[in-house]
Amino acid sequence: MKAPKRFAGLFVLLIIASALAGCSESIFDAHGPIGAANSKILLNALAIMLVIVVPTIVGIFAFAWWFRASNTRARYQPGFVYSGRIELIVWAIPLLVILFLGGVIWIGAHMLDPFEPIESQEKPLEVQVVSLDWKWLFIYPEAGVASVNDLVLPAKVPVHFSLTSASVMNMFFVPQLGSMVATMNRMVTQLWLQADQTGELFGLSSQYSGGGFAGMKFTVRALPPDQFQQWITTAHQKGPALDPAAYIALSQPSQDVAPYTYSSVRPNLFDNVATQKLPPGPGPQAQSGQTVHPAAGGH
Repeated sequence: MKAPKRFAGLFVLLIIASALAGCSESIFDAHGPIGAANSKILLNALAIMLVIVVPTIVGIFAFAWWFRASNTRARYQPGFVYSGRIELIVWAIPLLVILFLGGVIWIGAHMLDPFEPIESQEKPLEVQVVSLDWKWLFIYPEAGVASVNDLVLPAKVPVHFSLTSASVMNMFFVPQLGSMVATMNRMVTQLWLQADQTGELFGLSSQYSGGGFAGMKFTVRALPPDQFQQWITTAHQKGPALDPAAYIALSQPSQDVAPYTYSSVRPNLFDNVATQKLPPGPGPQAQSGQTVHPAAGGH
């Protein structure tokens, strides 16, 4: 009974994997060059591993069928100890799999270096990202505006992200654009992404960071360049100013924060956060009964 259960489990896993591959927020539904490259690496790695998995499964059935009790042609050799051919097969195939996987990983690690710019004729957009408890702050330094839990990007334009954390470490991840990267206190990490088509995508923190972690999600809106400029113009016309006092209020823990914008941003605010010239947030509180502050400026 053990073998049927194992194959039933494998069948269930294949169904789940197929379902995930078809999800609209799946890493396999890539909307940019980095996401497409990530998906290709995963599929190549899967194909390479199947080179050993599939023959092994076929071999199990073949051996079971050949050495069945009713097969009089199968030779019983209790004295069998060693075969050079079998040893060659047993060691050569896994070694080849390791070599191929290593090659795929080596090439991918260099091609998809988060610090490596995306080649394009378009001027890159600079976006500064600060992870807070439990929300995301996106600063557009060239435009002088900012948004909370709403990442707006022009389609088909490379985006250079500079990321830091004003609290504990988090993980910035937009599955359909690819390459999750850590945001860390007193450190600035970098990432290049690009959305090749317009639409609304899903972003999240993929690392647990306390009680409000489940709501630490954000929307990514890839707009045509002219609509992106309209959004910048509209953002300038409404919302509070993001100065040190507003930032300190924002840095207090708050949950399920609705997206909103800041009409202006104090120059060098991101650098002051990264170097802690502005104080870091209090961080997730381990004590029970903590007070969760309402989001500053939200609606």
